[in-house]
Amino acid sequence: MEHSLHIAHLVAGIIALLLIAALTLAVTERLRFPFTVALVLVGMVLTEVAQSYPQALGPLEGIEISSGLILYVFLPTLVFESAFHLDARQLRRDLAPVVMLAVPGLLVSTFIIGGVMALATPISFSAALLLGAILSATDPVAVISLFKRLGAPRRLTVLVEGESLFNDATSIVLARVLVGILVAGAVSFESVLEGVLDFVVVFIGGLVVGWLMALLTGYLLGVLQGHQFIEITLTTILAYTSFLVAEEVFHVSGVMATVAAALSFSGWGWIKVSPEVRAYLEHFWEYMAFIATALIFLMVGMQAEVSVLLEAMPLLVWVILGMLLSRLVVVFGLIPLVERLPGAQPVELGYKAVIYWGGLRGAIALAIVLSLPAFEYSAIFTTLVMGAVLFTLVVQGLSINSLVHRLGLDRPSLADRFARVEGNLLAKRRAQIRIPELMAGGLFSGSIAQRLQLNSDQELITIREELDQLRQTELNANEERRLLYLRGFAEEQSFFIDMFNKGHLCEAAFWQLRQRVALDLDTVRFQDRLDHIVFCERQESVLEQQRLRLLGRVSVLADYAQWLRIRRVAKDYEIAWGRYQSCSRVLERFDELVETESISAEVASEVRQQYVAWHEAACTQLDQMAEQFPEFVADMQERLGQRLVLLAEGEAIGEQLERGTLPQGIAETLESEMRTKLRALRGAAIKKLRVEPSELLRKVPFLQDIPEAEFAQLATRMRSVTVAEGENIISQGDSGYSVYLIARGVVRVIRQEGGKDRQLATLMAGDFCGEMALLHSATRSATVRAITPCSLYELRRDDLVQAMREYPAIQTALEKAALERKNAQA
Repeated sequence: MEHSLHIAHLVAGIIALLLIAALTLAVTERLRFPFTVALVLVGMVLTEVAQSYPQALGPLEGIEISSGLILYVFLPTLVFESAFHLDARQLRRDLAPVVMLAVPGLLVSTFIIGGVMALATPISFSAALLLGAILSATDPVAVISLFKRLGAPRRLTVLVEGESLFNDATSIVLARVLVGILVAGAVSFESVLEGVLDFVVVFIGGLVVGWLMALLTGYLLGVLQGHQFIEITLTTILAYTSFLVAEEVFHVSGVMATVAAALSFSGWGWIKVSPEVRAYLEHFWEYMAFIATALIFLMVGMQAEVSVLLEAMPLLVWVILGMLLSRLVVVFGLIPLVERLPGAQPVELGYKAVIYWGGLRGAIALAIVLSLPAFEYSAIFTTLVMGAVLFTLVVQGLSINSLVHRLGLDRPSLADRFARVEGNLLAKRRAQIRIPELMAGGLFSGSIAQRLQLNSDQELITIREELDQLRQTELNANEERRLLYLRGFAEEQSFFIDMFNKGHLCEAAFWQLRQRVALDLDTVRFQDRLDHIVFCERQESVLEQQRLRLLGRVSVLADYAQWLRIRRVAKDYEIAWGRYQSCSRVLERFDELVETESISAEVASEVRQQYVAWHEAACTQLDQMAEQFPEFVADMQERLGQRLVLLAEGEAIGEQLERGTLPQGIAETLESEMRTKLRALRGAAIKKLRVEPSELLRKVPFLQDIPEAEFAQLATRMRSVTVAEGENIISQGDSGYSVYLIARGVVRVIRQEGGKDRQLATLMAGDFCGEMALLHSATRSATVRAITPCSLYELRRDDLVQAMREYPAIQTALEKAALERKNAQA
């Protein structure tokens, strides 16, 4: 009974905290006041009220913050949500300054804070270092929420949030090492070396665990796709399990595991989630983070006792000075070192100022200090950390708004400002069109409608003037080009997502197309020159080609290698089809985009020509595929037609359900059956790529003397090989194991001489290659590269020798052909 009452009291306390948080959020949004800072202040007020009126708190009495609550309940949620919404591409671009701040920067900060405290206070040096490690972990929750409200640059958000995600793990690991040294009572070379090794293993181990957990979750999502509640549950399990497995099973960094899991899932794993779940998933994690943030900061404020903090004020002053000094050295001393690296992007002075002042402390510092074992400074450290957290939240958190505004970092980019004005213009135009509809029924006042029309006309004039002012003062030819490309790439990105959601693109094709658009968007946003934007050409790595070639030489893996090649050709077709359709979409809407942006004729013509070139390149690639593999293309189009029919059926079911003419249970059953059929039709069918050996044998000149009755026997010795465009069939310098017969496609023979490629011949269907090295037991004298997707048949050395023994005419024809090619290439 007593246990039940305790549970009921705890639940009532959490409900009360959430109600207070909701009311606080409503007030802060109206007053435009930092939400997290307000939570802390409200918590402190509640504590002061409780001291005067002990019964006033009611269900809140006895609720306390603990390290376990922060580390195992709140932290995984906050870390996963932050990393999940972090721009991974921008993080990779700024990884050097982020890591510099998070690892070397935290170490420098630890020593500076520790040194200040050891010199200015009675605290021992080893204990002061531990305090420095605890206070070096930044918490950007308050700052990031402010950045979102102000519309601060995305790069600034990534720098601040990325540093926090990485240095949280660094701080926890470093504190763990320093606690071990403090307990041992002495510092030795062995203990320092052991600490460094432990740090590396824990840090990197956490990344590996999180990545593997994300891969497992992505696989399960692919298997269970369509089960919405299971998908949401699996992402929740991923956030907490990655943290728990890393911490409790492998004893590595749970924070880094959760970061790696979230970053991996937000990229590769995102496409595994059903389209209808994705938007809800983002809102779900935002709400989870809201709950965690609200409870943490309210309890922080309730835990703070003003009288205790005032008693510790002499020490607290030195702590604050140490934090400010260490942050100054780290931000303005270490980041310039990174900027000197080749290819590094400079961090603007204004960004550095905000990073410096926005280095708030929060949940991680409290969790670490509360989890410390009992020792000489346990109580005073808890008070000092609590005071430091309150100082950064109240003083720095309240003033960061003014700093961002003074530095002009809350001013949106030119593209964003144009988007805002144009969006407002389109909205006003739509509203203006609807005004006459009010009069259609005959019961609406004509004078009111006229007044609305006049107001709308005036607003449109004002918006157009604002747009013209922007164009005249800030829009030059390069910015026009940048703006038009941004709109075009955004249109393509939206199209690819829609096509993937409908099942018209497989995961691999969608991923590559999405990456291509992301690269082009990065080029437009971050580079002054826009001549690096290129059509998404397939560029397979040499390593992948070698891997497939080695797999093909192993008898038991040959069929698998062939399946990989065929799958890649199918993916290439979908990529070309996706690019063709996306360019068509942009060209269809091009005049509308140009008119909306009021782009000059010269710039519009230049960008249009670029899109026409991309469109024609994709069309050429599709035509080549249709010529080489007509059966495959026909099958692709048939599957496309079947998907369109199923999608139309789904729309009809949805409309009937909305009208009430179809019962919900029946509608859900029909929709489930339709989704199952759509999943079965997703991607490309690859069975149509195979060419029968007899079809090829009848075309090869040196096999024409073989009696037709013997074709089938020889065909059984030939292995089908499908090669993607750009892949090397034979590489110069390799050993000769096979001769290749070209069934479909075009290949080019290339020899590298003096560091340059010399084209020797072009071969097509019915030709063969690789016979010279095979006949003379020599290395390959040239490279044979697929110019189009190719279907080949491979005849290996042992099979060819056997065939030549049975049919001497084959050897005679091969030697004659080899001699003719050798003379022609000389």
